[in-house]
Amino acid sequence: MSKKIVIAGAGIGGLCAALAFAKRGFEVAVYEQSPQLGEVGAGLQLSPNAMHVLQALGVAEQVKTKGFRPKSAVMRHYHTGKTYFTVPLGDLATQKYGIDYVHIHRADLHAILQQACEALQLPIYLGQGVQGYCQTTQNLSIQFENGVSLDADLLIGADGIKSKVQACMLGQTAAQFTGQVAWRGVVAANKLPQGLIKPNANLWVGPGKHFVSYYLRGGELVNFVAVQERTDWQKESWNEPGDIHELRETFTGWHPEVTELLAATESCFLWALFDRQPLSQWTDHNVALLGDACHPMLPFLAQGAAMAIEDSYVLAHYLATENNTASALKTYQEQRLTRTREIQLGARKNASLYHMISPLDQAKLAVLSGLSTMGLSDSLAANKLDPIYAYNIVEQLN
Repeated sequence: MSKKIVIAGAGIGGLCAALAFAKRGFEVAVYEQSPQLGEVGAGLQLSPNAMHVLQALGVAEQVKTKGFRPKSAVMRHYHTGKTYFTVPLGDLATQKYGIDYVHIHRADLHAILQQACEALQLPIYLGQGVQGYCQTTQNLSIQFENGVSLDADLLIGADGIKSKVQACMLGQTAAQFTGQVAWRGVVAANKLPQGLIKPNANLWVGPGKHFVSYYLRGGELVNFVAVQERTDWQKESWNEPGDIHELRETFTGWHPEVTELLAATESCFLWALFDRQPLSQWTDHNVALLGDACHPMLPFLAQGAAMAIEDSYVLAHYLATENNTASALKTYQEQRLTRTREIQLGARKNASLYHMISPLDQAKLAVLSGLSTMGLSDSLAANKLDPIYAYNIVEQLN
């Protein structure tokens, strides 16, 4: 089936979609609003469900080479360090799920995907943002911010939470501020006391905030994300500098693994977390949405990138296997709606638990603490994560 596909957005989801389409034989071009490619200096977690797709796209080995395999996912009390649960990762996760769990620098993953696209000679046009589209039964016309228009067979909106494609499809609606902000930073591991940061996905939970740390680039860097309940900061930019002194003050009294990491941190970024209600429509005849454009994820299950990566594979599969484009897009939507909605809502619930917001959340943590003493909390946590991590869309569709 020969089709000309235009992708709006050259982020992780857009580049994965470009690779997935190209491997299915489609003609594809990516148009990016920014004048240059690149990702902010921050880490992300690639659970096995995402790694299966990256393997199918031919980039999993490069990801493993550039990344870090954590031994466990551990949730602990912000002050005492008491463990609420430990979920084994590392070799045990590889044996259980058939592929690795990897931490990677966003910029490294983005560069790997860009190089894979360039190897296939896929065009990526920079400084050309998609503004909207018009379509009839015979024609799809895509409008760009510079006033130029282009005809294509399909348009994929992978242009993020502020998606212009989504706004054209469903009408302009504002994303909602969650009342939470995220601080992010990266520190060279050799600037920290040896052994301070455990080789895990480290999660510290406390009143009104939580803190995540993990290694990147084979252990050369330590990435952290610190989320705080706060209403006086609503800037969405990932590149907005934060005040490192303010960040250190915010986590005063936390466990030394947190405070010593922050003491060694020289700079950080700060941005507000915005969210949208789950959508029931992602497609419009020959136009479809992907990733944050249709299901933005709060970072409390570490699945934002993974869901966009899964989307790309599912979308390419149905376009390649169904003769009718509109029908293929509808099938893609139906296949993805329930899973992404559940994870989107699950991430929201975790925000409340991690920040000990309600008496019920505090009671849940107390129960986890008690079960941890008896060695039972680990299996409960694993059972919650298994439906996410064990999901292998490549195997399901082939």
